[in-house]
Amino acid sequence: MKTDSIFYQLFQTFPRCFFDLLNLPAETVNDYQFSSVEVKQLAFRLDGVFLPNSQDKSIYFVEVQFQKDNKFYSRFFSEIFLYLHQSELNNNWRGVIIYPNRRVENIEVSRYQELLNSERVCRFYLDELATIETVGIKTLKLIISSEKEAIPQGKALIQKVKEEFRDAKQQENILQLIETILVYKLPLVNRQEIEKMFSLSDLRETKVYQEALEEGRLQGELVAKQNLILRQLNLKIGKISPNIQAEVKQLTLTELDNLALALFDFLNVEDLQQWLTSH
Repeated sequence: MKTDSIFYQLFQTFPRCFFDLLNLPAETVNDYQFSSVEVKQLAFRLDGVFLPNSQDKSIYFVEVQFQKDNKFYSRFFSEIFLYLHQSELNNNWRGVIIYPNRRVENIEVSRYQELLNSERVCRFYLDELATIETVGIKTLKLIISSEKEAIPQGKALIQKVKEEFRDAKQQENILQLIETILVYKLPLVNRQEIEKMFSLSDLRETKVYQEALEEGRLQGELVAKQNLILRQLNLKIGKISPNIQAEVKQLTLTELDNLALALFDFLNVEDLQQWLTSH
C-alpha cells in the first residue's frame, strides 16, 4: 500500500483525524491548513505540515513511517530545523510521528532521546489506539487492519460516517477515502464486490482511486503468482526453506515469470539457489 499518498489524501481531505490523534477539540481544524512543503538547498520535502493561521499556535510537522529506517530521525529533525531556519514564521513547533507499531521504530534513538522524550515530539502507534472511537482514529486504524478485519471495520466505519456527518459533500469525501483504503487492503476483491460488500454506489473515478485499484490488481496478481510458483517448486524439488521462500517473494512479476520457466530444469534446491543468486 502506498501509505504516503493515502495519509496525504487523508490529512488533506479529513484533517480532523489528525487532531483526533492529538486529542484536541474538533474545531481546532479550523485554525490550520495542511500542506506539503519543500525545503530548499538539500531538496528535503516535509510530507505533512499543518500551518496555523495565527502566531500563537504551533506548527505541526507530521511524518508517517511504515518502514524501518535507521536514518529516519536524522532526516526528520534535519528537515524541521532547516525549514525553521528558512521560514519567516516565528511559531512554536511540534513533531508528530505515526508508526503502524513499535517494531517499525526499533532503531537507534539515543542521539535524539531528549527531543523524543520531551513534549516537543509525539509518537503514535496505530495498533495501540484500540480504545479511541472517533471517525478519524477509526479511519487511521483501518489502514493497518488485516484483510479479514477490514471488512467488518469498513462496514462499521461507513455507518458511523453516515450517522455523524450530515454535510453531503464532507460525507462523500470521507466515504471516498474509505473506498480507496479498502481497494488497497483488498487487492483480490473487484470493484463490484467492494460496492456490494459495503453498500457503496457510483465508485469515484479519481486519480488516487484508480492508482489504488491498479496497485491492488498488480499486488493481487503478484501474490497469486508467488503462491503458484512456490507450490510448483515444492512439487518439483521438495519443501523449500522459509528463507528461500522469502527470496522468491522479493521477485518482480517479470522475474517470477522467468522463474516459472526455469524451474522445469531444476533438479534440487541448489539449482534454485543458484538461479536466485544469478538474478
